[in-house]
Amino acid sequence: MSKIIDLNTFAEGALSERFNQELQKILENIADPNTDATKARKLTVTVTLNADEKRDVIFTKVVAKSTFVPSKQIESKLIMDLDSKGKVTGAELKSGIKGQTYMDEQGDIADDQGHKIINLKQQSN
Repeated sequence: MSKIIDLNTFAEGALSERFNQELQKILENIADPNTDATKARKLTVTVTLNADEKRDVIFTKVVAKSTFVPSKQIESKLIMDLDSKGKVTGAELKSGIKGQTYMDEQGDIADDQGHKIINLKQQSN
């Protein structure tokens, strides 16, 4: 079968260019550590052809699009409580267990919501 068109030069190189642009986006999505590396991505190139009434000229449109893998879910826990007016409120659970204190990244002691209880740097001065 003879080659009708060269895909590298079709539409003044736009077909090849669009393919490579979408491929770059997919590669960046695969490289993102927040996505699942093993899930498939998809690159679709659609060439639409419409002829004129005389059927001697064909109008073409090229569209390239990618399907990515979304970022992985991030889980966290919220503590539900009531505020001073009796309204339901919530805060992120930092300690892992409701009511438990823990040492934060700076080495200070914090409550289960991350509020400092003891600031060791201030005590050492």
